[in-house]
Amino acid sequence: MKNARRRSREFALQALYQWQITATSAAELHNQYAAADGYAKADANLFVALVKGAIDAADSLIEQLTPHLDRKWPEVSPVERAIMLLAAYEMTAMPETPYRVIINEAIELAKSFGGTDGHKYVNGVLDKLAASVRAEEIAYQGNHNILPKPSTGAASRAPVVTVKARRVSAPAANTTPSKPVTSTKPVTKS
Repeated sequence: MKNARRRSREFALQALYQWQITATSAAELHNQYAAADGYAKADANLFVALVKGAIDAADSLIEQLTPHLDRKWPEVSPVERAIMLLAAYEMTAMPETPYRVIINEAIELAKSFGGTDGHKYVNGVLDKLAASVRAEEIAYQGNHNILPKPSTGAASRAPVVTVKARRVSAPAANTTPSKPVTSTKPVTKS
């Protein structure tokens, strides 16, 4: 199930794609997408901020993205360009959103809307951009061993088994029986 922010990013991606092709203004794009099916379930404020912000800052964003590309900007697919503009804007203008979330959302957009391996390209470029525009956040996470939260789904949890075993060897004369040994490793039979 898509949340409101994901829907906003999907609509913003489509609007930025359209803007590249038709040079439609941000206001016109908002009016057009506000009437689209499913827009009511999106975060309208985020949509407006992303589209207007990415369009207004496009030249600066392209300048920041270009050193991380392996080809000229016009040679990149328009879908991947729109995704990278969207993510670059969010990365530079919305510090409250963690860079890993922004990159993950961009990858998901690229998987849904982009070319076959477009998500890999987007990931590589945005990782490099994050290193330059979110260096402090990356350093903080690295210094504090902050990792992404693991999935909490049932499939991601490995069962923990505690095994109690008794020693097999015979006790020496005049000794008390040994206590059970507790181990989290499985017991192997010899």
